[in-house]
Amino acid sequence: MKRLFVFPAIAIAMSFAACGGSENKNTSTTTEETTTTTGSGSATTETVPGIENVELSNKLEIQGNDQMKFDKELLRVKAGEEVQLTLKNVGELPKESMGHNFVILAPGVDVATFGGEAVAAADNDYIPKTSLSSVVAHTKLLGPGEEDTITFTLEKGVYTYICSFPGHFGVMQGKIVAE
Repeated sequence: MKRLFVFPAIAIAMSFAACGGSENKNTSTTTEETTTTTGSGSATTETVPGIENVELSNKLEIQGNDQMKFDKELLRVKAGEEVQLTLKNVGELPKESMGHNFVILAPGVDVATFGGEAVAAADNDYIPKTSLSSVVAHTKLLGPGEEDTITFTLEKGVYTYICSFPGHFGVMQGKIVAE
């Protein structure tokens, strides 16, 4: 009976992470990435509460900060048309401890599994090469004051986006609805 309580305690203990550092940079990059995805049947049937209150726009600006938050958790774009997205890291902590990227996952991808694989992909901005088919589009990993712009096209559906920096995907995520 005591073993039943040990496993949840171990799982909770393993879920905590710490960040720190002191480097500061201020740069800007642009990545041209044009991607067209094939929507999944399950993606088009998902209902997203509050989407009716979100402005439809194919030119988006997202900010990531030192509190491991994106400033927007719900985005709405026109399907089949090019989307331009700019990610800005408005935090002050160094890239090595609080870097941010913006990764759009294909419909049906398990966020926790992808996030677990991303931990081992530091050499590729935490985008696992073994899971590239799970990624629709992504920015570079950004440090404080940096920004990156990407372009992509989405089929009709609902897509999850995350920051794949270790430990961030659990709270830094949201949905893009392409209609």
